Amino acid sequence: MTSNDNDHRGLLPAGLADLLPPDAAREARAIDLAIERFAAFGYERVKPPLVEFEESLLGGPGAALGPQTFRLMDPVSQRMMGVRPDMTVQVARIAVTRLKHEPRPLRLSYGGNVIRVRGSALKPERQFAQVGTELIGVDTAEADAEAVLLAVDALRAIGVADLTVDLNLPTLVAAVAAGLKLPADPLRRLRRALDRKDEAAVAKALDEKKGGEKKGTDLFVGLLRAAGPAERGIAQLTGLKLPAAGAAEAARLAEVVKLVHAADPDLPLTVDPVEYRGLEYQTGVSFSVFALKGRQELARGGRYSAGYPEDGVSEPATGFTVYMDAVLAASDPAPVRPRLYVPLGIAWRDAQPWQAKGYAVVRAVVAAKEPRAEAKRLNCSHALIDGDAVPL
Repeated sequence: MTSNDNDHRGLLPAGLADLLPPDAAREARAIDLAIERFAAFGYERVKPPLVEFEESLLGGPGAALGPQTFRLMDPVSQRMMGVRPDMTVQVARIAVTRLKHEPRPLRLSYGGNVIRVRGSALKPERQFAQVGTELIGVDTAEADAEAVLLAVDALRAIGVADLTVDLNLPTLVAAVAAGLKLPADPLRRLRRALDRKDEAAVAKALDEKKGGEKKGTDLFVGLLRAAGPAERGIAQLTGLKLPAAGAAEAARLAEVVKLVHAADPDLPLTVDPVEYRGLEYQTGVSFSVFALKGRQELARGGRYSAGYPEDGVSEPATGFTVYMDAVLAASDPAPVRPRLYVPLGIAWRDAQPWQAKGYAVVRAVVAAKEPRAEAKRLNCSHALIDGDAVPL
């Protein structure tokens, strides 16, 4: 290895990557566009820290993120801290502590990077940018619909068209099971069968030891069959004889679908009332936003409890997170700004008129014998020659 051969310094841990030009600028611009759309609907931005005490970060809804959290010892306080794996729980903490006296509903937005212990098969990245909102202090279908519509609005502003929204009820299965007084072991088997979308396995999971009666099989198979286009799925759900708690959740989902359709009739909506994976801390209507091309999950959100129920502090909330890496992959790059090479001797103030015309002005800081060649070497599209922007 030669003294200047240090390519190995560019190696990064699995799941981590440098974001290079022009993608870093694209991501920053996309975050700004999203935050501006949130502000236009009354959402005010907050900026939580990268790390905080473990008991705060992993309390309440953050408990589900414990296995994904990097931990370290704070050398000052000698207390354990966690590096944020998600920003929703931090914003919820801010709402119920620093902003607890602000009027409800409280509308907050955020943007920043998170890091997790491990990626997944579908999302191997361990560090990525999140941007999103939280609507805290109310529990209404109107609030649920606002979260869906605002996520779609922001994605369209960034430049992702042709979206579809999948609505879920991650607590519905538990509510129906409780109404049927289903024991824990059959419920675990049922969860696995529903995750696989396997009707035969659902029937097997609910077989009683005596008599072979399949308690609730028709109900849970009916929930499975409700997955699909929202209009058909809601009709299927409302036609089932669900226990009271489950029926209330299904009615809430139907109301949210109605509100979203009224606001955006052309937005494709689907429902999957048994989807649960990845939505463990959601407490009601939840959703994912996809691009029709590629079917990447661009955003995820839904209802949850903000605060720390273990301390008796809890507020109803809903919100969503937009995953910027997926958004960049699904959106078209912005037009490249032309780069204008300006040789030595041009006054600093003389850059402004060219910048007003859309050029990025690259000023020479060393003399060059051949301005055209120097401009090409610096990846410029134009060079300032005799007062004109000459294309190269």
